[in-house]
Amino acid sequence: MTQQNDDPYRRAMVVVAHADDAELRCSGTVATWCKQGMEIVYVLCTDSSRGSRDRNMTPDNLAAIRVKEQRAAGKVLGLSDVVFLGYADGTLQPTLELRQDIAREIRRYKPDILICQYPMRNLMGSGYLGHPDHIAAGEAALAAVFPSARDHLIFGELLEEGFETHYVREVLIMDHPEPDRWVDVTEGVDTAIKALMAHESQAVARNAADRIHEQRKRLAEGHDMEYAETFKQFNLRVPDQT
Repeated sequence: MTQQNDDPYRRAMVVVAHADDAELRCSGTVATWCKQGMEIVYVLCTDSSRGSRDRNMTPDNLAAIRVKEQRAAGKVLGLSDVVFLGYADGTLQPTLELRQDIAREIRRYKPDILICQYPMRNLMGSGYLGHPDHIAAGEAALAAVFPSARDHLIFGELLEEGFETHYVREVLIMDHPEPDRWVDVTEGVDTAIKALMAHESQAVARNAADRIHEQRKRLAEGHDMEYAETFKQFNLRVPDQT
């Protein structure tokens, strides 16, 4: 086993709980990478069917709206695909079933790098307790990367389905309280905001444009960038191909 090789990344995957999670947190990175020619796939764990204050809205109708909005956002960004796993919104758990479903998509799309949500509750700030679905999606994604997508004896039925094992070379975790990777999103931030605006049913998305600009600009301070997004970076070990 050796450290990851130096071949340039060609494929990326973003695993999140809900429609608009990625647009709010990492779409500047995604937009920048898409412009640079990377193939990027989103994997959404839930059906996003509960995020509404409209008492006349039904879960089925909202789920259909959120799928349409996420696909529209994906077109703005230039995504290769968007996968909807369809778990119930608001009650996501890092189950073996969810882990296997994410591992299947990793084996299918073979990302070099994967972005996921922070798998722990962060109580250092104020005004936001963290969403349990985000925590569950982050934990399941990390467990899918290692060891579930990597090892052929885990979820052997995936091999029977034709999904060969895959080694992810790098993981970036969003919203980590101690980030160590800054991505320059200057060329992608405006596209990211346009993608966010596609989530018309979500007030937080509609009202976030100015905040996104301001936040990304603040994150870039001291790093020779105009706009940045931050992550906790993990370079993973892959087998020696020589």
